[in-house]
This record gives sequence, structure tokens and C-alpha cells, in this order.
Amino acid sequence: MRKIGFIVNPIAGMGGRVGLKGTDGVLEEALIRGAVPSAPDKAMRGLRKLLSQKNNWQILTGEGELGERISRELEFKTNVVYRPAGTKTSGADTVGLAKALVLEHVDLILFAGGDGTARDLVAAHIGETPVVGIPAGVKVHSPVFATHPETAGELALRYLMGNKRRKREAEVLDISEKDYRAGNVVTELFGYLSVPDGAGLLQNRKAPSPASEASAQREIAMELIASMEAGVAYLLGPGTTTREVSLSLYQPFTLLGVDVILDKKAILIDATEQQLIGVCREHPCRLVVTPTGGQGFLLGRGNQQISPAVLEMIGPENMIVVATTGKLAELQHRPLMIDTGDLKTDDAFKGYTRIITGFSASVVYPVRSGSASYISNS
Repeated sequence: MRKIGFIVNPIAGMGGRVGLKGTDGVLEEALIRGAVPSAPDKAMRGLRKLLSQKNNWQILTGEGELGERISRELEFKTNVVYRPAGTKTSGADTVGLAKALVLEHVDLILFAGGDGTARDLVAAHIGETPVVGIPAGVKVHSPVFATHPETAGELALRYLMGNKRRKREAEVLDISEKDYRAGNVVTELFGYLSVPDGAGLLQNRKAPSPASEASAQREIAMELIASMEAGVAYLLGPGTTTREVSLSLYQPFTLLGVDVILDKKAILIDATEQQLIGVCREHPCRLVVTPTGGQGFLLGRGNQQISPAVLEMIGPENMIVVATTGKLAELQHRPLMIDTGDLKTDDAFKGYTRIITGFSASVVYPVRSGSASYISNS
């Protein structure tokens, strides 16, 4: 009989909807603001995907809201292996429950929470025991989480029923919520956990970097946010990589337009060329752009709002390029391209540029004009 460990952090995510950017250390404030638990519902959605095997598998979990209630409601064979000391749970209970599950030799741990919960699993020293995270926290940067609660359960099901149980290591990253609320982004790599090879349910490695593509985008966002200067306007070009900056700042955004961030707040969404010119007149500016996937165009494709007039006001020294190593690998060593429609502007921005590829990680990469002979010869 398969034994599945099941951990629920019942307070995970409660600070998000009430504007606290997390729940660590501010649970009472979250409750005062009217926060309600959301993690248990997401945990149930994930565990429900295993119902087809409920007569063959056993759920090992913690008492009450740590997982027992949900497991019994779904009528799984349930074995409580850990009981919290008090009525309120904490990270220490996650650690204690995880250690108890390892002693029981569970085949996999399915857990619901956020990056803080993943950190607790690292602290429990669970070794090679594979985990799948049900995303339920405010901060879900680590690539140990599935894309949705249901896909977490589906991934666990596939892994446990498969003949070849392939695993890989995934990073556990976390941001200090206290510092983040104060406007400072402090991120750390806390360790690694073993996860099933996700087959699309978890982000797979798309480049030599051990982080998944989504995780790499979050790391890039962390790096950029950490370097943001007060009073400087950041023009975010289109793309999922630049979008991650707004998501990490909990700001509104448009995926296909140009947004403006000032002092870590969105002041313009889907800005026009004239609006960008107005911003450049009022503030020092930095331009943040990412190349188009496969093509490698940096300017002149899908971001025409960033016109030659805007670029002239910003200057090439204030352009920040961001891209995952996976996206750069797709280019197969071809240079990034610029085609603004103005040769003078193209010449000003071509050359070599530093590309942020992760937290404290960057590469220097060539940039050429879209009209360069490289294209016709390729």
C-alpha cells in the first residue's frame, strides 16, 4: 500500500488579500483586517485528484487542520502521525510533521502552503523524499510547486503510479516578508527539495540553469527590484519576464503593453508613446526590455510605443535587458536584434549589453541592428 504524506499550512496565504504581502508574523493583523483561510480549500482540491486510489493508498498526516480533517472528509484511509502542542499551528509543526512522515517512509509528501512552508521542509532535512507543492501561499517563487492545486495532485498521482519514478532537485527560495513590507526585497536560497519530473505540471529545466523557466523569471524580478532606485521611473516592456516584476511588486500590469513603475508602484498601465515621453520629461528613466522568444528582437517588435523619440530621451546606458538562460539558448548564439525604424537610434543601441538572467546572475551579449548584414547571411 502506498503511503502519502499530506501537510497543510492552514494559515498560508491569509495575508495576501488584505494587503499584507504574506502572513509571516502578522497573522493577528490579517485576522483583524478580515482575512479568511484559503489554503485548506486549495489543499482539498489537490488531494481530491488522488481519490481514484483512496482504497489502495493511505494518507499520513497531522491532526486537525494540518491535514487530518481534509483527508477524512475525502474518505481516505487516514493515519495521524503528528499532533501539534497547541491550538495554533506554526512552522515548527510543519517541521515536526515532515520529520514524522520521513520516519514512516512515505512515498511522497504533498504539501499546501507557500515558500515559507517549503523552507520548513528544507529545515526538516527530509532527504530524498519527493515533494509536490500545492500553491497556497502569498509568496510562491520556488519551483517545487505545481502550477495549480489540481495539477499538484495530478503530478503526485502520475509519479506514484508510474513504473519509473524520475526525480530532480528544485530550489527553495524565499523573500523576507518583513523587509518586503518595508520596501526592501531580500531573497535567499534556502536549499533544495526533490520533486517528481513534472512533464509540464512542474516547470521543467529549459536551460543549463537548475531553476525552472518560471523560477528564473522570478529570480530576474528579484534582482531588478532589489536594484530599483527611488525617484527613478522604470518602463517595463512587454513579455512574461518583465511582467514578473509587476507580479512580484503586487502591481497591476499589461502583458502586451508598456507599464511604468515609480518607487515600486505602477503609475501608468499600457502607456502610449506620448505618455512615455511625458514620464521621461519628469523623471530619470530606466528601460526594462526582454527579447522576443525565438526571434530575439529587443526593440521594434511588439513594443513600438518605445519609439526612437523615447529611446533618445532614455539613452542606451539606461536600458536594462532581462532574459532567462532558456530564452537565450533558443537563439543558438545569434545576437539580439534592434529595428526601431530609425538607423541612428539602432546604431546608438547596438553593441554589447549586460543581460540579467537571474538573481546575481548576468551575461554579456551582442546586440545588432535589424538591418545588419547578419540577417541576410543567416
